[in-house]
Parts: sequence; structure tokens; C-alpha cells
Amino acid sequence: MLPWIYGFNWNAGHIIFLGAFYMVLAALVATVASAAIRSRRALRMDQAEAIRWHSDFESMPACDQVCRHVLTGEFQSRQCPHAFDCRECETHAKLIQCHPLPRVEEPEEDVFGMAFPLDRFYHRGHTWARLEKDGTVLVGLDELGARLLGRPDALVLPKPGDRVHANGAAFHARRRDAEVRVVSPVDGEVVETGSAERGWYLRVKPTSNDAKTFRHLLRGAEIKPWIQREMERLQLALTAEGAAPALADGGVPVSDIAAAYPAADWDAVCGEMFLEG
Repeated sequence: MLPWIYGFNWNAGHIIFLGAFYMVLAALVATVASAAIRSRRALRMDQAEAIRWHSDFESMPACDQVCRHVLTGEFQSRQCPHAFDCRECETHAKLIQCHPLPRVEEPEEDVFGMAFPLDRFYHRGHTWARLEKDGTVLVGLDELGARLLGRPDALVLPKPGDRVHANGAAFHARRRDAEVRVVSPVDGEVVETGSAERGWYLRVKPTSNDAKTFRHLLRGAEIKPWIQREMERLQLALTAEGAAPALADGGVPVSDIAAAYPAADWDAVCGEMFLEG
């Protein structure tokens, strides 16, 4: 019985009932309000990450916005119209359906003495994603990215429960005067953090595990031409900062590129190579 119903009488039983009723109602309202606030905050974060990524992409030189299908020789010249997010590209979907990537028999690609295991997908911001048997995705730095950062002076990782967004920040690192935003290759929720010693930095529960989740990432036969192009970009970036690029004997990059070029503006070099615009 409720107070506005005819015949209602105030007594101990009704008071107890009304107290419990309104407590449950208040809990429901609080839960819905909290969920709405969290959803709004997440939406704003998604939008902010997307806006920043597109802004950074547009500020890149046109020659660095090259489509992945130029790397494999399918186009002679083409700029990516989707900020490296091939999940939205109809042209990419048609091409991979008609012309699948050639099979690479070796377990990893060796480029300039750097190993790129082919059991994972690579983001053009030098992170990789590897799908695990439990459905989670490990996220790490590829070897060129690791050599660019060397041993970071500081590392800021998200906490378990935090969400990361493809092309948004996976984590941040500081090296010398450089504050580096390392991009995430996938969307999802962080369930565990790692370290350089563990060989990966994040374990993520992806938003979905369908084929489209990894469609924007490079793989297989795309890796070698991409890294060859990245080495050209690195040499140009170092030259622009007044550091004459020099590779170790045999054309292999040194293990700590930052330490090898103390005179370079490392913030500018890392901004260039980690696609910070």
C-alpha cells in the first residue's frame, strides 16, 4: 500500500515497507545515474582520442600518410583517406578479399637486424598486438620502437579497468626531453600491465574479437617494406635535428638510438616516429 492509495493507514508495517521501497528506488536511481555519467565520460574520452588522432594525422607530411597498399606495390601512389584506420576503408576490404597477402613461411621477419615476429599485428605507431588463447590481447613495442625509447626515464601505464582506444594513448613514456605518447593498437579494457622485461606492456580484453578488430594493423608481408620505409623516415628525422644518422656495422640500428644521438631534439624525433603529429 502506498500513501496516495485510498484506504492507506500509517502503521508500523506500512512504514517499514515504504522505507524499504524508497531505499530500493534510491539505489536504482543512483545506479542508473552513475552508469549514465560513466558512459558520458567514456564517450567524451573516445571523442577526444579520435579528434586528437585525426589532428595528429592531418599534421603529418603528405608523404608519411601513405596507404599500406603502396607498401605492397598495389598502388604506385595513394594517401590514406582514413587516418590509418583501415576498418573504415572499403577499398582495403575489397583489396584484401581479392588479393590476400602472400604467405610468409618464416616465423619472424628480420629487417636491418631487428626481429619482427609474425605471430602478431603491428600498428604504424610502433606497437604490436598479439591475440592470446584466452581471448585477451597483449600489447607491446616493436623492436624499432623499443630502440627509439631505449630505457625510459619514466613510464606511465594505465590501471587495470581503464579503457584504451585504437589510435589513442596506450601508455606514456619519458626519455630525456621527450614526452612520448605510445598509441594503442586495439580498443578494450586493460586487465593487466607488464614491462619491458616481460616483453609486453598491456594485456587488454578487446571490445570484440572479430576480424575487423585487427584490420587496421599491418601483418605478414607488409612488415618488411614498412620498416624499410620507417628507417628512411628515422634517418630524415635525425638529419632534420642536426644529428648525422649512423647505423652500427652491418646497417643495424644501435640498441639505444636516443643515447647514440645526444644532440638531437628527441622530442621532435619521437613525435615524428610515434605519429604524434
